Amino acid sequence: MALTFHGAGDLAVTRQVLDIVGRHRAQITVLAVGTWLAAHPDAARMVRDGGHDLGNHTWSHPALAGYAAEPMYAEIQRCRDKLVELTGSPGAFFRQSQGQHATGEELTEAGRAGYSTVLSYDVDSLDWKDPGPAAIRAAVAKATAGSVVSMHLGHPGTIAALPGVLADLAARGLTPVTATELLK
Repeated sequence: MALTFHGAGDLAVTRQVLDIVGRHRAQITVLAVGTWLAAHPDAARMVRDGGHDLGNHTWSHPALAGYAAEPMYAEIQRCRDKLVELTGSPGAFFRQSQGQHATGEELTEAGRAGYSTVLSYDVDSLDWKDPGPAAIRAAVAKATAGSVVSMHLGHPGTIAALPGVLADLAARGLTPVTATELLK
């Protein structure tokens, strides 16, 4: 199964998340928001140096499904270009912002930007609502083998929940791997 993280927020929280997953020998996929990368260029290196996947989650995280084709493409392209600038790669995946599954137009524009894989998810941790660690753990408990779970950097509740989430997954025989590994 894959834990995927919306890449935005305080870099100190990112470091804590990366430390926790490192201690649990888990791998994750961070889908970075371009404005976050621009403000924190070291974030991309931190993620990649930990052996984790890095992908594109638009430039500014708008309600992308409501955009016309050209502005939608520009959101994807601008983040892609920042990823290339910082890492030499556009990232393995694209994930649409503010939607669990990509629309046909989002798939088209992501493909036009060079992304053959758009990474949706089947489990939402709801950590972005800051519901508390127990609620986050309960939401992630719905994950099964092959699941892609959506989580968020930048939320202290995510940090508080993460050790328990990882312990719960391990107790159920589930290992968090990068999305690249999961989709092999």
